[in-house]
Amino acid sequence: MHVAITYNQSRAEADQVVDAIKTIGRSALALQVRMEDVDAAEQLYRALNSRFDRLDVLVNNASIFDPTPFGSITVEQYDRNQAINARAPLMLIQKFAPMLRAHYHSDDPSSPGRIVNFIDIHVMGEPLQHFAAYNSSKAALMEITSTCAIELAPHVTVNAIAPGVVAWADSYSEEMKREYMTRVPLARPGTPEDAAVAVLYLVRDAAYCTGQIIRLDGGRFLT
Repeated sequence: MHVAITYNQSRAEADQVVDAIKTIGRSALALQVRMEDVDAAEQLYRALNSRFDRLDVLVNNASIFDPTPFGSITVEQYDRNQAINARAPLMLIQKFAPMLRAHYHSDDPSSPGRIVNFIDIHVMGEPLQHFAAYNSSKAALMEITSTCAIELAPHVTVNAIAPGVVAWADSYSEEMKREYMTRVPLARPGTPEDAAVAVLYLVRDAAYCTGQIIRLDGGRFLT
């Protein structure tokens, strides 16, 4: 596939990804956007349309992950979490739905467009303490996934991945990491590659799967 990625401040890292994609013979484009902007979806739509003539897959994985201790949560913090983690994916899905629908054929199970949203294991029955604004925004995205799966069927599949740790957050101390790992049956943290494999499954192989959530947590939910 040809790939367009977005970034906020990580220009150098985005350029590295673009270069890696180009080395395997595909086109790539890095687009800077602030997902909290009310016209973020429109910005991306215009930029993508100027470069590519079709869209087969939309992956919503941009998010913020900031603590908001109860008792000191501000309206601005809550609204920013909702804007980036929930509103932006919904607006992107709505904006790009016509392009994602365009190549559907009822006699070809692999033809529906694909949408993959990233939620979090902590909105599936184990809320993360001190992260009320984040938790509520990812819970909203979980419902957006289910609703859009109904709205867009059969032309587009909409699924989600709920990761545990696939890269340690900067806020995790060594003690927090050790405590987390005591509850992971597979005895290792996840990796970005684990997340990429799950996305690839939903995009390439899961033609009869929509409205589903894959827990990517090494079995942590079992404990």
